[in-house]
This record gives sequence, structure tokens and C-alpha cells, in this order.
Amino acid sequence: MKCPYCSHMESKVVDSRPTEEGNVIRRRRECFSCAKRFTTYEKVEDIPLMVVKKGGHREPFDRNKIMNGILRACEKRPVSISQIETIVNAIETEVYQSSDREVQSKEIGEKIMMHLKDLDEVAYVRFASVYRQFKDLNTFMEELNKLIKENNPV
Repeated sequence: MKCPYCSHMESKVVDSRPTEEGNVIRRRRECFSCAKRFTTYEKVEDIPLMVVKKGGHREPFDRNKIMNGILRACEKRPVSISQIETIVNAIETEVYQSSDREVQSKEIGEKIMMHLKDLDEVAYVRFASVYRQFKDLNTFMEELNKLIKENNPV
């Protein structure tokens, strides 16, 4: 680490401690040449995760978009904010744990629907109707019938 006072390239770490958030390490250093002390901060380099949209364009991953979509689907349903946050956290973790730095928006939508199906069927159908762009009542009824068959196997 280059000394900000004399530009010498070598220093020693005198003290290290994490910041309150825990995602940055604060280091006190002492220059071998001029003996002055200075502080550096070390953090993991963020590699942005990109979402590939239907039209092919890319945009940065935004967990707030997932949160807002689920909130709209769960409006006036007996679903708590903590349940919604659990879903958003699970999806975010799944996406970031993937080795790819790009994810298809379709993949995210399918993950949301999978979680909503287990949580609240009405919220699931609401989300699916917007996400899959149901064109008419027949498409809507087909999805409802699939849901009914899954819940009541013959």
C-alpha cells in the first residue's frame, strides 16, 4: 500500500477491525519509511449481477423490483411483510449463488411464482396473470384449473 505522505510502497498493519456493518475491514497502517500512520479500508469487490430482459437488453439486478411485484400480488392477502422479505431474500440468494453473472428475467419470474404458489394461491394467480400476460379469460381459467388439479389429485 502506497503511503499517502511519502509515497513509499511498504507499510505494516498496526490494527485491523471490522466496521459496524461488517462488510468492510478498517486497517491502521504505519509507513516503513516515514513512520506516519494512515487508514485503509478493505472490502470485497462487488461484481454486478445483470438481468437479461425479454427484449434482450440488460439492467442491474434490483431486489426492490421483486419486492414490489410480490407486494402487488399479495395486496389485501393474509401475507406478512416478513414472509415477503423471506421470499425476496431466498430469490436474491439463489440468484447470487449462481456462477453466472447474468440471469434471465424469466428465471426470476418463475422463482417468484414457485414461492408464491406455496405461500398464497391467490397471490400466485395474480402474479402469474401479469407475468405470463394472460390474454383472455380462457388462459386465466387454464392456470386456475392446473392449480386445482395440483391441489386435488384424483
